[in-house]
Amino acid sequence: MNKTPLRAAIALAACSFDLQAPAEGNVITLQVTPAGQFKPRDGREMKVPAWNIDAALATAVVQRFDAKKTPPVLDYEHQTLWKEENGQPAPAAGFFRSLEWRDGEGLFAQVELTARAKQYITDGEYRYFSPVFMFDPVTGDVLDIQMGALTNNPAIDGMQALSERAAATFQLSIDPPNEEPLVNPLLLAVLAALGLAETTTEEQAIAALTAHTTDLVSLRKQLGLDDTAACSAMVAACTGLKAKAATATDPSKSVPVAVVEELKGEIAALTARLGERDQQDLEGEISAALSDGRLHKSQEQWAHDLGKANRASLSAYLSTVKPIAALSGSQTGGEPPVKDEKTGLNADELAVCTAMGITAEAFKAAKEV
Repeated sequence: MNKTPLRAAIALAACSFDLQAPAEGNVITLQVTPAGQFKPRDGREMKVPAWNIDAALATAVVQRFDAKKTPPVLDYEHQTLWKEENGQPAPAAGFFRSLEWRDGEGLFAQVELTARAKQYITDGEYRYFSPVFMFDPVTGDVLDIQMGALTNNPAIDGMQALSERAAATFQLSIDPPNEEPLVNPLLLAVLAALGLAETTTEEQAIAALTAHTTDLVSLRKQLGLDDTAACSAMVAACTGLKAKAATATDPSKSVPVAVVEELKGEIAALTARLGERDQQDLEGEISAALSDGRLHKSQEQWAHDLGKANRASLSAYLSTVKPIAALSGSQTGGEPPVKDEKTGLNADELAVCTAMGITAEAFKAAKEV
């Protein structure tokens, strides 16, 4: 970013200094500033209490001067600043060759004059030197020497207009060698917050800030927050959404509740039908065994209980037991059977007892149940 414009301002110093004609040659020594704090002598309103320069500041000013490829110009009556408006030429009266700091006195310049400028000074036609310098608008510290002019009216009318013209002419550009650029700390913080480099231009920074503001308005709306909600509130809302998303069920791996309930109902109905069918099969198997003599009537309940508890065991038993003819039909041809006087059982019943290995008493007890 063109950073210096945010921390620098132009001054056309009405605190001009007397000119002394060079003793020999064309090089003249000019006092550019006094030492310490100083103000314009025309009493104009300033945005700083005073301008200021000391040895440390002067060292930086000299370094900046030495780094320039084109030496600053010395002209007449600041015509360099007026030429675009009045259309008149702006001839040079000389060029700055070097700067030096003199303790207790101020900043001085060595200027090589043109022959005409030297003659003007020698003849007393020009009596004052007026510098143009850049300064920090917060502290008033002198930052850089831009140019200077020969003048006979140090307290120039329209000085403020000249200052603005100078600012436009020099674009307040400065590139100090071997030191950090003078940048407003607040601007640096804004650039960092926007993720922009320090070399970002002012126009780019404004565009990015405008876009960022628009994004924040949209983000607040999406999060259901008030238009004035702080960034901390937006962060909290985003954190909550992230936590909710982390615990949410993946739709691709889940089944709607309605589908699950429907399946549970169908499974229950199918289970009931299978149970009914199994019961029917059990009843049929027991009935068949009673009919063909594999089971006695007294064994019916036992068969039911075993079949419900372990159907496979009942089926295995019925597959191995031999049918007893006496249990499957009548051996008397339809006539009442003759009972044994001793046991009270007829021949068929006694045959069953023998086949099953039970006593007559057990048999009669089972019949009576």
